[in-house]
Amino acid sequence: MPMPVTSTRTGPDWPRQVKAPGSHDWERSAARWLRELVPARYGDYPVLVRHPVLLARHAQIQVQQEIRVARTALQTARCDLPRLGVPESVIEHSIKLYAAELLHLQHIARSVRAVTGALQGRAGSR
Repeated sequence: MPMPVTSTRTGPDWPRQVKAPGSHDWERSAARWLRELVPARYGDYPVLVRHPVLLARHAQIQVQQEIRVARTALQTARCDLPRLGVPESVIEHSIKLYAAELLHLQHIARSVRAVTGALQGRAGSR
């Protein structure tokens, strides 16, 4: 007997690569997306593959570290890059790049939180 497919509203932060919670194979699509956010070696650890909530936790930590790196790069570019001999035009381009990356990473962090919450809801309902 097929199980009924239920769906939860996902919202603007839900990653398009992840199926809606409750749909067929949504957890698998979530785990696949989360594995893309962590260094490759972590995505192959059996405990993380078997427990997507642990993978989500690690992805949250990973993305927060990347946000810190982007912030540091952005905050120190004007001071550090001239000493490295980087031309002013490249410094300006780098600052724009770091600012855009920071916004992108913040969106990813919100997406990871949304997926994590859905995975925890699934685990908590067993």
